[in-house]
This record gives sequence, C-alpha cells and structure tokens, in this order.
Amino acid sequence: MNNRAAESPDGIKIGIMGGTFDPIHYGHLLAADEAHAAFGLSEVIFIPSGHPPHKANKKLTSPEDRYLMTELATVDCPYFSVSRVEIDRQGSSYTIDTLRALRAMPKYAGAQFYFITGLDAVLDIVSWKNPEEIMTMCRFVAVSRYGYSPKKMEELPEELRTKIIPLEIPLLAISSTELRERARNGRSIRFMVPPAVEKFIRKKSLYRNNTEE
Repeated sequence: MNNRAAESPDGIKIGIMGGTFDPIHYGHLLAADEAHAAFGLSEVIFIPSGHPPHKANKKLTSPEDRYLMTELATVDCPYFSVSRVEIDRQGSSYTIDTLRALRAMPKYAGAQFYFITGLDAVLDIVSWKNPEEIMTMCRFVAVSRYGYSPKKMEELPEELRTKIIPLEIPLLAISSTELRERARNGRSIRFMVPPAVEKFIRKKSLYRNNTEE
C-alpha cells in the first residue's frame, strides 16, 4: 500500500476500486472520481486483481505491469492510492478476502467501505464468493456502464439489490478489451488512457503479441 492518502480515522469513508486494469483507462478514473465526490470519500484505493477466478482461462498482462500502469494513472491525484493486497496474495483473487484483509489493517479498522464497480459486474454478483457477507462489509456502488440499463438490477435478489447504490456518471464508451485490440493492431489509444500509461504500453509493447481467448 502506498502512502499517498492520509491516515484513516474511525468512521471515514473509503472507496475501493477493484479490477484487472488491463489496461486502466479514463473510464475507471472517472468512475472513481465521481464516487469520491458523490459519497464524500476520503480516499479511493485502486486494487489490481492478482488472479481473478472469472478470467482464469484468459491471458492477462502480468500483475506487476498492471500494477505499474495503475500507479502511473493515479499518481497525480492526492486522494487516489494503489494497493498490492491482491497481487501479493497467493491463489485466486476473491473480493471477500480483499475486504477481510483491508478490514484487518489498523489504518482502515473503523472505515466505511464503498466498493465501486461497473453495473455489468454488479449484475453478476450472485456468482461471487460469499455475496451476502460482502454486502455486510461494504456499501456497493454500481456505476453506469455503456450498454447496460440500471433496470437490470431489479433481477437481483432483493436482499442484495437493497444494498446497492446506483451511480450515474457521464458515459465513456471505452473498454479495456477495446484498448487491447487497438494496441494489438497498432491503432492509437491516445485520449483513452493517461499519457503515462500510453507510453508504458508502447515502451513494453504490451498486447502486440497477445490473442484474446
């Protein structure tokens, strides 16, 4: 965990932004910033996943490269920080384990967590590990996502749906999948990712030799 954000006294509101960030892009940053303003968050922690079980059969960029891209994308924002909690943990990366790990840290012992994720991920929450326990450990923020209607949340079990807060943000039709495809084909990703991330991808030739599975 880096030390960009201030220490967290009891009762402070902390945002958690999880994802593979392969690569991180302006859509992720906008969602985190909008949640920061909407809920009065003191800090938003970006947590690159180590070994996401739902992508076990897909080829991912190395955890270290995804972590470094996340650092480069967030370094200029004083209330953004990046955690290695999932990258450094062995085995599959489950949200419930991450929440337990954060809760055990003295810095966040009295914090109220807001887990920020896309509406598409929220709609699949029933397949997550221990979804009911997750909902007792944080408030869930479902960020609007291009192509997904908030009305779809009505399909979720009521005990889960009532604990989810929808958050409408300006929609950016950007996805990591599209960015990988553009980079693989030598197309520009400028203005879709921060300049430092674009330079990092170009320098390391990320995605150029990859094929989606």
